[in-house]
Amino acid sequence: MDAYDRADAARTEPLRTADERATLVTFLDHQRATFVMKCAGLTTEQLRARPLAPSALSLLGLARHLAEVERGWFRNVLADEAVPGYWKRPDGSFSEFDVEDADPEEAFAVWRGECEHARQLVAATESLGFVGHYRGSTGADGDDAYSLRWILTHMIEEYARHNGHADLLREHLDGRTGE
Repeated sequence: MDAYDRADAARTEPLRTADERATLVTFLDHQRATFVMKCAGLTTEQLRARPLAPSALSLLGLARHLAEVERGWFRNVLADEAVPGYWKRPDGSFSEFDVEDADPEEAFAVWRGECEHARQLVAATESLGFVGHYRGSTGADGDDAYSLRWILTHMIEEYARHNGHADLLREHLDGRTGE
């Protein structure tokens, strides 16, 4: 069984009566699991496919992109780790959507690792009000501040948007639709 086709694609519903942190965390995990569900059961060729021309979107590209997003927001902004991206071109630009020779096993292993690291960082951060910094942005002081609350909310939005993309890609690949 492939790394992106494991039984952990089963989703649990977000908590409905929990505190703010648990609600945000379970919504994010629900969105992560939804993405895995969209990719489950596909071949390498299907994961690499770009069925919505002229768009360069593919499910494998989205997996690589989401790994970069997890890494960027949680490691670099929240934890100030300043780690580089995984997939870059020689000129330094991101290449997560360049999937012609990309390995799904590697991409999903990296993504899962980043999700797990993010969970650990969130669990270790005491307050949703904790502020991390995006270094080198266009802010007046050279960096922009983001609370953990904002980062979690943004990540839910990021996954929800890309899960919509994934739904369209999957429907074009094999007709499968749905949440």
